[in-house]
Amino acid sequence: MVISVNLLLIFAISCMCLLAQSNSYQYFLGQTEAEALVQWKQSFHNQSTFKSWLLPENRTSSNDISPCMWRGIACNNHGRVTNITLSYLNLEGTLDAFNFFSFPYLIGFDLRKNLFTGTIPSNIGIISKVLKLDLSLNNFDGTLPLSLSNLTLVEELDLSGNNITGQINPSLFPNSTEQTSSGIISIKRLLFQDTFLEGPIPSTIGNCKYLSLIAFDRSQFSGHIPSSMANLSELSILRLNENHFSGSIPALIGRLTKLTDLRLFLNQFSGHIPQDIGNFSSMTILHLGANNFTGSLPPYVCKGGKLVNFSTTGNSFTGPIPISLKNCPNLYRVRLEHNQLTGDLEQAFGVYPNLNYIDLSYNKLRGKLSETWGRCQNMSVLRLAGNFLSGEIPRNIFQLPRLMELDLSSNRLQGNISPQVGQSSKLLELSLQNNVLSGHLPVQLGGLYGLQHLDISSNNLTGPIPHEIGRCSNLLNLNLSINSLSGQLPHEIGQLIQLQISLDLSYNSLTGGIPAELDQLISLQSLNISHNNLSGQIPSSLASLTSLQVADFSSNELEGPLPDNKAFSSFPLQCFAGNKDLCGKIRGMKPCRNSQAASPPTRGRGRQKTVIVITASSMASAFLLLLLLLVVSCSILFWRRCKLGKCRQLQQAQDSEDVYSALNFDGKLVYRDIVEATENFDSLYCIGSGATGSVYKAALPNNQVLAVKKFKVEKAELVPRSFVNEVKALTEIRHKNIVRFYGFCLHNNITMLAYKYVERGSLDDVLRSNEGSKELDWEKRVRIIKGVADALAYMHHNCVPPIVHRDISSKNVLLCAQLEAHVSDFGTAKFLNPDSSNWTALAGTYGYLAPELAYTMTINEKCDVYSFGVLALEVLMGAHPREYVWKLHSDDQMEKQLKYVLDSRLAYPTGLKLIEQLKSVLEVVNMCLNVNPQSRPTMNYVSQMLGRTGRHTQKGTVDFSDLNSDIEVSFGLTENTF
Repeated sequence: MVISVNLLLIFAISCMCLLAQSNSYQYFLGQTEAEALVQWKQSFHNQSTFKSWLLPENRTSSNDISPCMWRGIACNNHGRVTNITLSYLNLEGTLDAFNFFSFPYLIGFDLRKNLFTGTIPSNIGIISKVLKLDLSLNNFDGTLPLSLSNLTLVEELDLSGNNITGQINPSLFPNSTEQTSSGIISIKRLLFQDTFLEGPIPSTIGNCKYLSLIAFDRSQFSGHIPSSMANLSELSILRLNENHFSGSIPALIGRLTKLTDLRLFLNQFSGHIPQDIGNFSSMTILHLGANNFTGSLPPYVCKGGKLVNFSTTGNSFTGPIPISLKNCPNLYRVRLEHNQLTGDLEQAFGVYPNLNYIDLSYNKLRGKLSETWGRCQNMSVLRLAGNFLSGEIPRNIFQLPRLMELDLSSNRLQGNISPQVGQSSKLLELSLQNNVLSGHLPVQLGGLYGLQHLDISSNNLTGPIPHEIGRCSNLLNLNLSINSLSGQLPHEIGQLIQLQISLDLSYNSLTGGIPAELDQLISLQSLNISHNNLSGQIPSSLASLTSLQVADFSSNELEGPLPDNKAFSSFPLQCFAGNKDLCGKIRGMKPCRNSQAASPPTRGRGRQKTVIVITASSMASAFLLLLLLLVVSCSILFWRRCKLGKCRQLQQAQDSEDVYSALNFDGKLVYRDIVEATENFDSLYCIGSGATGSVYKAALPNNQVLAVKKFKVEKAELVPRSFVNEVKALTEIRHKNIVRFYGFCLHNNITMLAYKYVERGSLDDVLRSNEGSKELDWEKRVRIIKGVADALAYMHHNCVPPIVHRDISSKNVLLCAQLEAHVSDFGTAKFLNPDSSNWTALAGTYGYLAPELAYTMTINEKCDVYSFGVLALEVLMGAHPREYVWKLHSDDQMEKQLKYVLDSRLAYPTGLKLIEQLKSVLEVVNMCLNVNPQSRPTMNYVSQMLGRTGRHTQKGTVDFSDLNSDIEVSFGLTENTF
C-alpha cells in the first residue's frame, strides 16, 4: 500500500513536470524566471550581494526581462536559466520562497556552503532535468523529500553537512536497472556525509549502475552493507566510515574492481576481510581501522602498486604483514598498530621514497630493525613500540632529514645509542624506554635543539648525564629513570626552562648535591629524583617552583630543612622518606630546630654547602639516630641490589615468590577462594574483557562478591611496573563515584586486581538496551554525568600524586542498583608522577581520544576532560556522538541543538528547570570538547559548574563568562568522600 502511494505521488509530480515543459507554463503562477529570482531574493537576510537582481520599475512586459547577466545565473542559447550557482556566499534564508515551477530548464542548482535553514521543499522534484543538485554545508533539516526520486537525470546529489534526519526511502533508488525506472537512475556521485541520516542502506542502491562515488561517512547509518552493492561495477569511492554499521563485509565486494578509495573505519564491522580486496589494482586508500575485524590481512592489498594510505589500526588482525607491501612504492601513510600481527619485520618491508608516517606499534612483530628504514628519506613519524624487536638501532635512522617522532619503546633493543642521534635536527619526540639499551648517553643529544619529549627510561644505561643535555632548550618532558646512570646531576639541567610535564631521574646512582639551578624550572609540574645517592640539602631556592604538583625526593641521603613554600608543605611524607635527616612542616616529619637553618644555595656544577648541627643530648637519642641510619643504609643496599638485576623495582618480588596485598583479607586465602569461585577463571564467570585483560565475577565463601581483573601479559618482565602503578592509584582512592579497590595478587605470572562488584554493569550496556535506556530518565542521566565529573575531579585534584585515568568511556563507567555512576578500570591509569616510565604510551578507547593525540603522545588531565565531554554527550544522546563531537556550537544554539542531541527513546523534557539543566550540561560538554587542550576547563571547574546546574542567571542559563580566562576553581570534595 505504501509503495502504491509513493508511486502515485511520483506520477503526479511527473505530470506537473510535463506541464512545466509546455509553452504556456512560462507564466504559471504569473511568474517568469526573473520575477521568481527576485521574489526569492526578498527572503534573504543579506541582499546586498545581489544588486544586479533587479526588475526595472518602468518595465512594460515581464517577458522582456532576462536574468542571464545576473550574478550566479547562467542561461542557454534561448535565454532560459540553466544554472544557479550561489556557493560560498554566506547566504541566510530558506527555499520556501523559491518557485521551482519557474525553472523547467534548470540543470545545475548549487547552494554549497551557505547558511540556508528549513526543510528541503517537497516540490524540489519539479526540476526534473537537473544534472547537479548541491545543497551541501548548510543548515537544512527535516527528512529527505520523496520527490527527489523524480530526478531521473541527476548525476550528482550532494546534501552533506546538513541536519537532515530520518532514513533513506528505498524509492529514492530505482527498482531495477532499466533506464525507464523511477528513482535517481542516472546518479554517479551521491554524498550524504555529515548528516543525521540513520538506518540501513536500502538494497535498491544496487540498481544505480552508474554510481562511482558513495560518501555516507560521519552519519548515523547502521545495519549491514547490502550485498546488492556488489553490482555497482563503476564504483571507485566508497566512504562508510564513522557510522554504526555492523556485520561482515560481503564477499562479493571483490567484484568492485574499480575501487580506488575504501573507508570503513570507526564502525562495528566484524569477521574476516574478503581476500579479493587485494585484487583491486587501482586501490590507493584502504581504511579499516577501529572495527572488530579478525583473521589475516589480504596478502595482495598492494597488487597494483598504487596504494598510498593503508590503515587497519585497532582491530584483531592476526598473521603476517601483507607480502605485497614490500614492493609498494607509493606508500605514504601506514597504520597497522594495535592488532596481533606477527612475522619478521625485516622481511616484511622495503624502501619507500614517499613514506611519511608508519605506525606498527603493539603487535607481535619480531626480528631486527633493518637499515632500509633509514633510506625512507621522507619519513617523519616512525612508531614500532610494543613489539618483540631485537638487535641494535641502525644509525642511519637518526640521519633521516625529516624525522620528527621516533618511538621504539617496549621492545628488546640492545646496544648503544648511536652518536648519529645528534643529526636528527627536526626530531620532536624520542621514545626508547623499556628496552635493554646500554652504554653512555651520547653527548650529541645536546644537538637536538627542537626536541620536546625524551624518554630513555627502563634501560641499562651507565655513566654520567652529559652536560650537553642543557642545550635541548625546548624539552617539555625528560625521563631517564630506571637506569644505572652515575655521577653528579649536571647543573645545566636548570637551563631547560621549558620543562613542564616531568623531570624524572629516579632509580639511578646519581651522587652529589641537588643543583640550585633547578630553581629556574618554574613551569615544571612533576619532579622525581628519588632512589639515588644524592646528598646535602634540598636547595631552599626550589621554593620558587610554584608550578610543581608532584615531587619525590625519597630514598636518597638528603638532610636539612625543606624549601619553605606551599607546594612542598602539601607533599605527603612518603615523598621524602628514606633520607638522612630531613625536617619541615609536613605532617609526620619532625620540625626543624633553629640550628637547622638552610644555608644559601651555591650555584655551579650541582654542588652546594650544607651545615647541619646535630645535638645528641643523651645516649638514648644517639642510639635512635644510629638505628635510623642503619635502617636507611639497609634500604639503600636493598635498592642497589634491585638496580643490579635481582629485582627491577620495589614492586617486583624476589625470585619466584608470590606477592599478596589485600585490605582486610588474608591474601593467599583470598587467592585460593578466587580461583575456586571462578573455577580457575572459566569463561562462564567472565563478565567483560578489554585490551588489558578480562574481568570475572567471584562469589567468595564469606558471601562477598568481587570483580576480579586478570591481566593479559605477553612479557612477564613488564608486569610489575604497570601493575604496581595501578595499585598505587587504587589503594589511595576513597570516593563514592569510584569503584572500591580491595587488593591485588601476583602469583605464578598471574596478575589480578580485586574490586567491589557493581551490579548493573557498564553504562555502555545500559544505554544500548532499549529497556535499560528508558530506565535512565533525564534526572538520572544528569546525575550520572555529575558523578563521573566528581570522580575525575577527585582523581585529578585530590589524589597525591594526581591520577590521569586515560580511558574514560561508557564501558568504564559502572552503574550500581541505584543507577549511580562508578568510574572503573584503572588498568590504563597514568600518573602525573615520575615513576611512570611510559609517559608517552597511548591508551584509551577510539572515539574518546583527545584530538591532540594525533600529533603528540603526551597524556595529561586535559585528555581526560575531552574524553569526559564525549562520554557526557553520549549519555545525553543515548549512543556515541561520533561526528556530532565536532558539530556543537556556542550557547546561543543550545536550545535548538537539544532537539537533535537528546535520546529520542525518552520523551522530551518538559520542566523548565530540567531543560535548563540539560542545556547547561551541553554547554559544559562544548567546553570540554574544545580542540585546544589549554582552553578546556579543569575537572574541578566542570564538577563545580555541574553542581550549579540549578542556579541560573537572569537569562535562564548558567553564567560561563569567566571561562575565557581559564580560571581554575578549587573546592573541597569532602561531601563526596567516605
